Amino acid sequence: MTASVRPPRLLLASTSPYRRRQLERLGLAFEQAAPRCDEEALKRPGIAPRALALELAAAKAASLAEDYPEALIIGGDQIVALGDEIFGKSGTRERAIAQLERLQGRTHELISALVLQRGSEVRSHATIARLHMRPLDRAAIERILDADAPYDCAGCYKLESRGIAMFTSIACEDPSAIEGLPLIALVDALRAFGVVVP
Repeated sequence: MTASVRPPRLLLASTSPYRRRQLERLGLAFEQAAPRCDEEALKRPGIAPRALALELAAAKAASLAEDYPEALIIGGDQIVALGDEIFGKSGTRERAIAQLERLQGRTHELISALVLQRGSEVRSHATIARLHMRPLDRAAIERILDADAPYDCAGCYKLESRGIAMFTSIACEDPSAIEGLPLIALVDALRAFGVVVP
């Protein structure tokens, strides 16, 4: 008779309600903790958008590794890139309007980075969605902002809400990545760490 292997303790290095709801979809027990890293210090000139998203996700996971040495830590980050121009969360209505005016009528990338860390073992993945935003005037932009208040979202839109009306096309291998966590890649990584899903 073989002894059962205890699954690792899961820790989501985020206080995001969006990522929490996504992880709950997998039916796994997990905890949440706020990462302790200076994200702004990592946003240096010249870094490629995909590299930055992965570096931010890795920094969030690594910031909790010492306090949770036995845990499997899940770090994530999401940024919007228009070419090499990087957009994060606007935080304010004025910045949201400016961002959406830059994105309207154009195709941009939404990069969802994922890093899993347990001790010295690290796995990372980035899923890239390509979204084409329809031409929008300021009045249309303000109506979306009034409806969704997406100031805490990369790119300043919520595709799960009224924000979907701003787009003519979305191409992504994993639609769940658009919400913040690429769940297909996450399941693969969890299984590699011995977590049974489903």
